Amino acid sequence: MRATFMYEAGDVRVQDISDPVIEQPTDAIVRVVRSCVCGSDLHPYHTMSAADGPVPMGHEFLGTVEEVGSEVSALRRGDLVVAPFAFADNTCEFCRAGLHTSCPNGGFFAAGIGGAQAEAVRVPQAQGTLVKLPGDVDEKLLPSLLTLADVYGTGYHAAHQARVKPGDSVTVIGDGAVGLLAVLSAKQLGAERIILMGRHKSRTDLGRYFGATDVVAERGEQGIAKVRDLTGGRGTRAVLEAVGHLPAYEMAVGTVRPGGVISRVGVPQYDDAPVGFGSLFGPNVTLTGGPAPVRAYIEQLLPDVLNGTVDPGRVFDRTVTLEQTPEGYRAMDQREALKVLVTP
Repeated sequence: MRATFMYEAGDVRVQDISDPVIEQPTDAIVRVVRSCVCGSDLHPYHTMSAADGPVPMGHEFLGTVEEVGSEVSALRRGDLVVAPFAFADNTCEFCRAGLHTSCPNGGFFAAGIGGAQAEAVRVPQAQGTLVKLPGDVDEKLLPSLLTLADVYGTGYHAAHQARVKPGDSVTVIGDGAVGLLAVLSAKQLGAERIILMGRHKSRTDLGRYFGATDVVAERGEQGIAKVRDLTGGRGTRAVLEAVGHLPAYEMAVGTVRPGGVISRVGVPQYDDAPVGFGSLFGPNVTLTGGPAPVRAYIEQLLPDVLNGTVDPGRVFDRTVTLEQTPEGYRAMDQREALKVLVTP
């Protein structure tokens, strides 16, 4: 079959590999119907050394079940499923607490498992990982359903961990797909004021569609000052950081009000961040977030996607075939595309 690999920074190739096979009785083989390129895929696209490659790519997918292991009883051949980017058994103490990304029997797609930017993928812990979708789902809904694999669930995780509630004030840092869907999630949870920090008009316009009440294009100290000005000098109770770079974290510290919450879901590309008296301790600011256990949210978010109440699939603004996946990386890297959908 054909599958996508990254060999080093900037070098993405689609090549022939062996078809995946059942390795454990808890496995399933899924034929990929839709996958995509994630903003987090761009981190190795910028930095990965040749010594670390090649690695399979892709962790977001919808597909149809082709084969199941002997211990998988809830799925049948032909079932349409969505897979969260982390597989998990959905039965351990961590999964029961909604922390599927900490499942001791779990892990993450791509590295060591096989990537989803491919024709098919082996799914470990299939019974706990895969969520069956309606068999007669309208094809137009597939992009929105795909967001449940990562970016919608991750945006929702940011808002959920910040305990966004009706009447809240929220700042969202980052106008990528996760940031925009954090706006949508904050709106769903009842936030009254949502300030989106982003400087790409086509993206911030989508952010306004999802529920942003204000847009701040400035960065750094200027951006912090603008948010403070919009909030009477106080800042917002919740700040959702969806970028992962230190300057974004510093803006989060600068825009959160005393007693507020910073919720980080952008994969951190730094080791050291201010958490001392002058940043978090003194003003009693809570720091939360982490890799989103999107499996915990899929059933909750699914009905509004199916009935059209929300349309998170609008974050996809370019579609490529599997063979064109390297072009999808280039387009996202050059900010010619917000998020790239990959079809067979």
